[in-house]
Amino acid sequence: MLSVSNLSVQFGKRVLFDEVNTQFTQGNCYGIIGANGAGKSTFLKILSGQIDPTSGHVHLETGKRMSVLSQDHFAFDEFQVLESVMMGNKPLFELKKELDAIYAKPDFSDEDGIKAGELGEKFEEMGGWTAESDAASLLSSLGIKDDMHYTLMGDLDGKSKVRVLMAQALFGNPDVLIMDEPTNDLDFETIGWLENFLAHYDNTVIVVSHDRHFLDAVCTHISDIDFGKINHYSGNYTFWYESSQLAAKQRAQQNKKAEEKKKELEEFIRRFSANVAKSKQATSRKKMIEKLNVSDIKPSSRRYPAIIFEREREAGDQILNVEGLSKTIDGEKLFSNIHFNLNKGDKVALISRNSKAVTEFYEILNSNSSADSGKFSWGVTTNQSYLPLENSEFFKNAELNLVDWLRQYAKTEEEREEVYLRGFLGKMIFSGEEALKKCNVLSGGEKVRCMLSRMMMLRANVLMLDEPTNHLDLESIQAFNNSLKNFKGTVILSTHDHEFALTVANRIIEITPNGVIDRLATFDDYLSDPKIKELRNKMYS
Repeated sequence: MLSVSNLSVQFGKRVLFDEVNTQFTQGNCYGIIGANGAGKSTFLKILSGQIDPTSGHVHLETGKRMSVLSQDHFAFDEFQVLESVMMGNKPLFELKKELDAIYAKPDFSDEDGIKAGELGEKFEEMGGWTAESDAASLLSSLGIKDDMHYTLMGDLDGKSKVRVLMAQALFGNPDVLIMDEPTNDLDFETIGWLENFLAHYDNTVIVVSHDRHFLDAVCTHISDIDFGKINHYSGNYTFWYESSQLAAKQRAQQNKKAEEKKKELEEFIRRFSANVAKSKQATSRKKMIEKLNVSDIKPSSRRYPAIIFEREREAGDQILNVEGLSKTIDGEKLFSNIHFNLNKGDKVALISRNSKAVTEFYEILNSNSSADSGKFSWGVTTNQSYLPLENSEFFKNAELNLVDWLRQYAKTEEEREEVYLRGFLGKMIFSGEEALKKCNVLSGGEKVRCMLSRMMMLRANVLMLDEPTNHLDLESIQAFNNSLKNFKGTVILSTHDHEFALTVANRIIEITPNGVIDRLATFDDYLSDPKIKELRNKMYS
């Protein structure tokens, strides 16, 4: 279907890809993974022809069509929504324009009629006569209502644009579908629809995503970029992660007999296969994991940060009491009449259809903002640590290096020592000279890792996290997720990472303009409960 031959990419002295040879076959979904800077997005741009490799070439089977999820949210601002979707199938759209131009001629001739008839037959073969209704159906599935279909793209808000661009990429059943971070700016319901769509998609899908739940739901293969090469592994992301961890452990156990290692790997494959078969995310398209050759499993060269949250003291039974909190900003009611009481051991997924409401709620709980009405009180034995959505305030002093930046949050003389701080930063993958970086050159992911270091230094027994996975790579997300699962204190988190919410939270609190929904439930159970769905729609109406 799609093949890559002798592909190399070099920027200056840096070699990104070195003589890569691989192919992507029909009916499979490939999740492209790799450390930050490994070249995931660059590889997708090469596959789609947006940039050229240094050497080598990409070949798409003759007669096949490729579609790419657009990253330019302004490219179609002058076009209507429905038209923008149909532009996703370029050959069909060009043919439609040609037909429309012929029929619009004031001096329509017999010759024009013959030409239109020939083009019409081709148009029919391509499904052209149902194209508008197909595009409209796709838009409706993605939450774009009928009354928006003839609106200009430039008049849509950002989230609606993302959905239209998604419909554009999916339109016309492309033979190869390429998507870079498709779940960004989508809500959980829309992501669920996309997961189901792709899990039953018969053609080739190549996707880059930091959403592990999404990768698990749709991928038949994980394509790992490492050491300038790309290797395909059967199975989804969780299987790749767990098997690579097992392989790394075995590599460290040099004295273990080969036969014992093989038996351990085979048992792991059998266990995971049983879990996949029972999983809600399992699809008929997934290949049986049992077919994997144990010798195919390789340890990963990835570095995972050591994120470990410890508590200075254990909290008592009373954690947080919220009574009647309400907030309106610029005439928009974010939430009202919010009541709940947090107990020891609660790990809460705090959600809302309005992300501004969630962030404002956190700001109130941290006394950075005030409510219009209501009050809240923290238990006397609690101490809180907060990871805000926006962290630029913490990095105002651009001259500070990371050692000095972290020293600001040390509590003891020992913690202020450079050896201690460097060791701490080293665990967060700021080793050697990296620890002396200035604050003004940090990437978004590096800033979040610094903020997590700060939180760990504070040793709080209550953690508040507003979109904690933003800017992090998969390795950091996985380590962060594991740490929160093991944390003995209380957690309040808001995230678009489904796996984070599912594996950490034991309670869901949803704040709405008309009150609160509070349930002891897993995230999946909360979203799938029909009674809760009905209540949610009512609370936002």
